[in-house]
Order: sequence, then C-alpha cells, then structure tokens
Amino acid sequence: LFLKCAMKYSSSVSSSRRKSRKAHFTAPSSERRKILSATLSEELRKKYNVRSMPIRKDDEITVSRGGFKGREGKVTSVYRRKFSIYVERITKDKANGATVNVPLHASNVTITKLKLDRDRKAILERKAKSRAGGADKGAKGKYQEGADGSMQATD
Repeated sequence: LFLKCAMKYSSSVSSSRRKSRKAHFTAPSSERRKILSATLSEELRKKYNVRSMPIRKDDEITVSRGGFKGREGKVTSVYRRKFSIYVERITKDKANGATVNVPLHASNVTITKLKLDRDRKAILERKAKSRAGGADKGAKGKYQEGADGSMQATD
C-alpha cells in the first residue's frame, strides 16, 4: 500500500478531508456565494480580463457538464443552502405529469451574459486590476538561476 504524501504549504490550513468537508457543508451564506462561482465564456473573459464570477439570478449560462450539456438559459434562482442553481427551460417531468426544475451546480455551467449592476462592475474592475498587476510582475514567486549559479527572485 503506497500513499502519496503531498507537501503541506501552509501550517494554518488543515489538509484533513474530514475538516475540509465540515468547513464546506457548514459554510455560511457569504462563503457559499463564492463556492457557487462559474467560469466566464471566452468572449467575457477577453472583455473583462476575469476568469470566473459568483453566479446570480438573471445571468445567462450554458451547461458545460452533465446530461443537459449544451443547453442554454437564464438563471431563475440560486439556492445557496443546496449549493445549486435553477435555470429556466431545464426541467424534468415527474411521474404524475408535473414539471420540476433540475438543480445544477455552478461549477458545471459557463456564464455567457452577466447581469451587471454597480456592485458587479466594481467586482469586475477589482478582479481585472489584480490580474493586470500580476501580469506586470511576470511570474510571481518564481526564481531564476543567476550567472554564478545562485537562485535569485525575479523582480
């Protein structure tokens, strides 16, 4: 029996599966918002220079994983307690003939159109600014070998 031993980078963060799962399933609503983030489409990624955003009602999405892959629609509700989102026209028929919305996880969808308001624009600007700042620095935390063979941080 061989176990892969991963190196721990931060002593303040537990690598215990048990603790990680407890933190995830008992997360407050504010943290669940961040957990329910989805990637942006290629066009939005280029336009805003942002990779992902927390999903919200009235965003337009395409499903990228699962049985509904390729389907498009508008988010009708974000159910943080269940870690799921509901999209219009993504439903299934029950045995008694009723139609019910199918819950999707935000990680399985791609945002194609954002519902923008003042707060969301501010978030996009902040995220884009931090990404641009990282691009100026180059490879953050990387080291280069100097002419004398010593390792030096790239500035």
